[in-house]
Amino acid sequence: MSAAASPSEHQRAHGDLHVTMKLREGRTVLDDLRQQGCLKARFPRPPGWAEVVTLNTSGGVAGGDTLRTTLRVRHGASASFAAQAAERFYRALPEDPPAHIRTSLAVEPGAAAEWLPQESILFESCALDRTLHVELAADAWFLGVESLVFGRALMGERVANCRLHDRIRIDRAGQPLLHDAIRLHGPADALARPAIAAGAGALATLVLVAPDADSRLAPLRAAWKNNDAGASAWNGMLLARVTAADGAALREAVLAALACLRGPRPLPRVWMC
Repeated sequence: MSAAASPSEHQRAHGDLHVTMKLREGRTVLDDLRQQGCLKARFPRPPGWAEVVTLNTSGGVAGGDTLRTTLRVRHGASASFAAQAAERFYRALPEDPPAHIRTSLAVEPGAAAEWLPQESILFESCALDRTLHVELAADAWFLGVESLVFGRALMGERVANCRLHDRIRIDRAGQPLLHDAIRLHGPADALARPAIAAGAGALATLVLVAPDADSRLAPLRAAWKNNDAGASAWNGMLLARVTAADGAALREAVLAALACLRGPRPLPRVWMC
């Protein structure tokens, strides 16, 4: 029997995606696209905001994978960035490094952007190091959501161990506005603690940066009155977090929140699949 492969011998997935959207004759259109490896982008043409749908053709993320996405919305443009489907983060061997995912989004003056990936589904013993870094102009508009699901409840899955370091950083006009971090390393029983997740199997973080962010707080709290959730608004930013028993319940709560924060605009169609 051959010896186990070293981390350097395991097959890895690598992807680089760069997308820039600009305003032309009153419409937001593609300005620049570069894609390499397993990361791709597609561009549906719905009425209203431009949409960019990202795809990971590797079929999921494993330890040692590296994915880098750089997005920019130029002056006066508006775009929604969504993922084709929920992303799966598979088991990593103990000697494997974590998957590294880096996403950067720049929103220029007078522009608006939405970061709307679908759920991140974590499998037993997964290893993930992920950062979302958003740079906003002083008057830019931004809405973002990140959802974590610890195993698929209908499949009877339970995540007892994982290596997770997940960060959201937002700067506005060059000044730090938010640094939010979730870190789990080893047994995931910390989620059972009342002050952390009280036994929930899924959680989501939503951030709205807008001049009217404060006015969206009361409607969001009303929409979440039956959920285990909290939300606050200050300094032109609304920050909210909700926990749920499983991914299906979490999606229901996130959809209710997005309806409050986005208004009547329909979600990207990939969210309805």
